[in-house]
Amino acid sequence: MAKVKKISGKTVFGLDIGTRSVVGTVGYKKGDEFYCIAQRIKEHETRSMLDGQIHDIGQVGETITEVKEELEKAAGMELTEVCIAAAGRVLRTATVHSVLEFSESREVTVEDVYNLRSMAIEKAYEEFTSEEDAAMSFYCVGNSVIRYYMNNYPIGNPEGHKAASIGADLIATFLPEDVIDGLYKAVGIAGLRVASLTLEPIAAIQVAIPKNYRMLNLALVDVGAGTSDICITDDGSITAYGMIPLAGDSLTEVIAKECLVDFAGAEAIKKQLGEGEEVTYEDIIGFPQTMKSADLLKVLEPFIDRLAEEAAEKILELNGDKPVSAVFVVGGGGKIPGYTDKLAERLGIQSQRSALRGKEVMGNIIFSEEVEKDSTLVTPLGICLNYYEQNNNFIVVTFNDKRIKLYDNDKLSVVDAAMQADFSNELLFPRRGKELRFTVNKKARTVKGQLGEAAVIRIGGREANIYAPIHENDVIRVKESTEGAPGSMTISSLPEFRDIISVQVQEKRLDVPKYARVNGVYQLSSYSIQQGDDVEVLDYCTVGQLLEFMDILLPEEKVILVNHKLADRETKVYENYLVSFVDRSELEAAEAEKLRMRQEEEAKRRQSVYEKAGVEESYEAEEAEEEADEPEEVKEPQKVVIPIPITVMVNGASVRLTGKQEYVFVDVFNFIDFDLSTAKGTLVTMVNGAAAQHLQVLRDGDVLEIYWK
Repeated sequence: MAKVKKISGKTVFGLDIGTRSVVGTVGYKKGDEFYCIAQRIKEHETRSMLDGQIHDIGQVGETITEVKEELEKAAGMELTEVCIAAAGRVLRTATVHSVLEFSESREVTVEDVYNLRSMAIEKAYEEFTSEEDAAMSFYCVGNSVIRYYMNNYPIGNPEGHKAASIGADLIATFLPEDVIDGLYKAVGIAGLRVASLTLEPIAAIQVAIPKNYRMLNLALVDVGAGTSDICITDDGSITAYGMIPLAGDSLTEVIAKECLVDFAGAEAIKKQLGEGEEVTYEDIIGFPQTMKSADLLKVLEPFIDRLAEEAAEKILELNGDKPVSAVFVVGGGGKIPGYTDKLAERLGIQSQRSALRGKEVMGNIIFSEEVEKDSTLVTPLGICLNYYEQNNNFIVVTFNDKRIKLYDNDKLSVVDAAMQADFSNELLFPRRGKELRFTVNKKARTVKGQLGEAAVIRIGGREANIYAPIHENDVIRVKESTEGAPGSMTISSLPEFRDIISVQVQEKRLDVPKYARVNGVYQLSSYSIQQGDDVEVLDYCTVGQLLEFMDILLPEEKVILVNHKLADRETKVYENYLVSFVDRSELEAAEAEKLRMRQEEEAKRRQSVYEKAGVEESYEAEEAEEEADEPEEVKEPQKVVIPIPITVMVNGASVRLTGKQEYVFVDVFNFIDFDLSTAKGTLVTMVNGAAAQHLQVLRDGDVLEIYWK
């Protein structure tokens, strides 16, 4: 083994468990360089893996054990932890947009960004699981923010900015449980524990497309044996993942049939293509054979074309039906001559912009052994490099007596466990009670409910919060948060009700509290407003309410005047009105005096007219003398008529009759809107269920019916 620099960083063991082979890599990172201490490749003796999926866990486990033991000898160290990658054949993705709004504009904190991502991941999981087979269990194995937003405008990082809302476009990736378990069991046979799990396209991009290139709209195609994994970059982020279940094995099978060899022999022939003008092999009969590479490639051309066509279609689909600027191809299957040119042709880009990536992207990789730096090493090296980007694996915890498995990214917290256990995010945070909605003077009003209690969280019996970190085998118990009391308000709490009505009563200023009606009915100030109530805060009080407030029982000999006019208990009293109480006899005397004065004024007016019409003067004078000779008739003062209002029901509606001391049936037509000008049939009139007489006297509370029949 060649000498390498002294190890100064954490050693990483990565395994690329592929369809045709297992590639093991051991190395460490120092600065921007990765030092590869040793690398070993072992092909599967049987087809124990198909299309990137483990079919024989035991056989794959034995192959991994052999690779591990060879690497331990080469590196001179015991290997106990391993980084692995899953193939894209079983990869599922969900892209969502999520928004977190604040009650008011404020500075965005790191917790806000965390909450936003949690909301987006939960939304992605809900959308994903609603579209997938409910019988299968999937796990979110990674997520990436494509773009952040602040107040609906794109931004690199909203943290520290002042905003009313933040948002994010996020892509989340999912794998079925059986795939994860298969990988874990296979490496477990070799006595290894998983230190990190990633996706093959994510691993490949670590080497093939450096971060400074990801500002461009590029595609990475990892052509393996069973699948072609695809990754799209743009604006500095990975924007999409995808795969096609077609790769190098499809070409190997064609070669096997054409050359009459077994699968392993066909693989050997495929590797010779592009290395010389001829390929040599031994067929299944045992005869040595020679075939021109060009002839074999001509046989393979339709299949290479199909492989390139399907990859191009998937790239266009992932990239919004538009071609990418360039394509980087990695993996053994991508080495087949003509593939990159056909891929460029199908995408409609220049052929030089579709290229195999190998040695040219390994400038920062230092090998201690002589190896051929080609496209087959990109993914194995990327698996190791990804460890430094995201050190993670799966852990098992107990959440409310339920065992769950979580993909560990060294940042797991209680909220992640709750999401995986289908424990609603809403039940972790204090919940507001139901809003109270009603109207005040026809204007909508809302009173928010109270906040409830936060969830009670314990980890191993210790109190914790939703952001508390969790670890392997933690026992988490969460008592869900409570919902606060619903919104409530009494009439006395309304700002409109706190005002007063100031009136003058008997030359004294009096402040009277306002009155309120709810759904047309007077209510006390202590009334608790109900959902949908129609509240009316009055800007007046009635004389009756004023008397009640003053605690006055008015004697019968007293009458009420409002602004010097005769009133009753239903008369409305507004701000600054004048209210007075006088004896009935005084009012009658005053009214009689007013009548006498009006008569005198009328007599004077008539006398003036007579004087102007001289011919009538003597007659009038004689008449006056005759009247003077007659004994003066004593006239009693005219009594004041005080109206007595009553209320009756007309066709189901309440009608108040005022202005008279007594009312007859026909008086009702002065208070209702009923057209008598044109007959529309026979007029039906009823009082308390009996036929009404037009001059029938009405009483308070009578029920009237009037309609055309």
